[in-house]
Amino acid sequence: MDNIKQENIEEICFKVSKDIILPKFQNLQDDDIKYKNGADLVTSVDIEAEKELKKNLLKIIPSSNFIGEEEYALNDKIINHYNEENYCWTVDPIDGTKNFVNGKDRFAIMISLTFKEKILYSWIYKPLENTMCYAIFNEGAFINKDRIHTCSVQSLKEAKGSISTKYWENHEWEKLKLMKNNFAEVSSYKCIGYEYVDIARGKRNFAILSKLSPWDHIPGILIVRESGGDDLDFNHNQYNFNKKNKNLIVGNSKEFNLKILNKLGV
Repeated sequence: MDNIKQENIEEICFKVSKDIILPKFQNLQDDDIKYKNGADLVTSVDIEAEKELKKNLLKIIPSSNFIGEEEYALNDKIINHYNEENYCWTVDPIDGTKNFVNGKDRFAIMISLTFKEKILYSWIYKPLENTMCYAIFNEGAFINKDRIHTCSVQSLKEAKGSISTKYWENHEWEKLKLMKNNFAEVSSYKCIGYEYVDIARGKRNFAILSKLSPWDHIPGILIVRESGGDDLDFNHNQYNFNKKNKNLIVGNSKEFNLKILNKLGV
């Protein structure tokens, strides 16, 4: 894809952040905040930022498809775009909306470009830091043009990471609660984009995930894979956004992920 230029994506993210996202950070009004699906936070900023991202990304590949988290909430049939013979953008305009609403600093713009089942490019942009992490299929993962490589630990007791706390079957959650004591640290950033970046650069070692919405995971999956990390679901398959993977471990290496699966007995 010769028309995908890194500087163009950076400029789009920077402008959306400067014009739409950052002016509202720690400055939201009550009528800016709502709930979708009866539970998940959404703000007027998520919606406006997604519209602007869509407009600009479709200029790069005019005939491409687009799946955004906020559009999906209104029309879940757009998920079928992944099965079409076409390029498809996937966007989470503000990953870490709860942090954004609460005035906390971990939130990000997440973008990916796919074709059928293949993830070609992904970007995770941190507005407050003006930092871009990105990956290109078979070419590596980068932070501000510096290549990054993950770094694995040898044992679970050395490992730092996170475990999702929602959407598990009861028997799975009981196992996971017992698993926590096997790790050096289990804590959540409440922004999976930040966690993916830190796994990719070896600052964290794993994330055990339940609900696998594509906008939350496609961008980070490619970044982790291209940094040398790996992902396995509970059936020992890699994540495939075209299929219904159930639960996922993302970590610094396949060997480390297998240690977790073995401990869980799956």
